[in-house]
Order: sequence, then structure tokens, then C-alpha cells
Amino acid sequence: MAVVFLTTAISAFAQKYHVANVTRERILIDSTFVADARGMEVLAPYKHVVDSIMSPVVGKVAKYMAAHNPESELSNLLADIMVWQGRRYGENPDLGIYNMGGIRAALPAGDVTFGDVNDVAPFENYISFISLTGTQMNILFDQIAKSNGCGLSKGITLVIKDRKVESVTLNGEPIDPNRVYRIVTLDYLAMGNDGFLELTKGSDMKFPKDEHARTREFIVEYFLEKSKAGEIIDAEIEGRLVLK
Repeated sequence: MAVVFLTTAISAFAQKYHVANVTRERILIDSTFVADARGMEVLAPYKHVVDSIMSPVVGKVAKYMAAHNPESELSNLLADIMVWQGRRYGENPDLGIYNMGGIRAALPAGDVTFGDVNDVAPFENYISFISLTGTQMNILFDQIAKSNGCGLSKGITLVIKDRKVESVTLNGEPIDPNRVYRIVTLDYLAMGNDGFLELTKGSDMKFPKDEHARTREFIVEYFLEKSKAGEIIDAEIEGRLVLK
């Protein structure tokens, strides 16, 4: 009888009231909050866990790197890292593509922590592999030109004028319409986002979902391998993308 009464009461309540509005706001955890002893007490157990995950150093970079169109050191580096990670999946990609909008922070000069990498790549994106014909590649470059560039791996020279492709070569050669090219990119782009619709029309698609395929994880793997070899990571603007 009590259960029936409670169910009836809830039903009557739901009929009488409805959600009129929902708002949200960010609460900035700044020095004002930190100065509050009670606030620090609340944060303490969480801070310990977060610091233990985010603070380990994974490598070093030679200089400050940020992302910007049409080409930047950081976007070049990330596109090259995707090509590098292809080896884990038995892949040898011809071109890596990393969207500028997916790069959410810069890398500081010197020590780079896991937290820094997480800031750069905070989304749950995964590496993806797609085959495109040369004809499809040229359509894709047209789509890239409309966005005034993105992260492209070493070997590409794409010249853009008025958001249109003026010329493009890969490893010094023009795109062969009869050849099939292997692309490595993020699943976000592979689904046609950011206007890169031609990627959805490719063949022999591979979408690994293991932990090594997650963006931040394979970036960290790259940093750790270079650090183990005693290398300081660097990247340059090389003329991979040129706006005229």
C-alpha cells in the first residue's frame, strides 16, 4: 500500500511541475578559492590524485609550440606523430592529417608533462587509417584548402590561394589519380567533420580502439620513446602549407 501511495504521489508531482529552464556556469578554482581553508580541505584528496596522474614528465621540447593556420610547428609535429604511430598497426601512411581545432593548447618549452599532452589533446579521439585514390586525394585537398590548412605530415607541399588549391605535391611528386594513398588521421575527421567529407568515401578503413590508438596516449608514447633515446623534440615550419 505504501509503495502504491508513493508512486501515485510522484506521478501527481510530475504532472504539476515541469522544468522551465536550465542554466550552467563554470566555477573558476583560482587563488580566491584556494585561500579558503575549507576549500583547500575539500580539494586536497582530488588534487593528490590529479597531480599524481598529470605531473609526470614524459619528454622535452626545444621551444614553445602552438597551433595556427596555415602551418605551425605543433600541427606539423602531431601529424608526424600519427604517421610514426602507424607502425604499431602495421601501417606505413603516405600522409597524416590532424585538424587545428583538435589542438586545444600549446606545448611549453622544456619539460612536458602528461598533463600538458592532455591539454593539447583532451578529446577522446582515436587514430584511423583510410585509403583514397589520387582523384579522391585531390578532392580532399580542395576541402583542406577551404579551411586554410590543417596539420599535415612531412613530405607534403600544398599551396593555397583564395581558399583553393593552386598546387600540391607529395614527396616531390604530383598526386597520381591512378594510385591509392594511405591516410592516417583522427576518427573525428574520418567521420567527415571539419568539412573533410571525402574521408568518409575511402576504402580499407581501420579504426583501432585499444589504448594505444587514443590520441593523448600515442602522443605520450612518442615523447617517452624520444626521451628514452635522449632526444629533445623539435619541429619547424617547413612550407608544408603555403597561403598566397
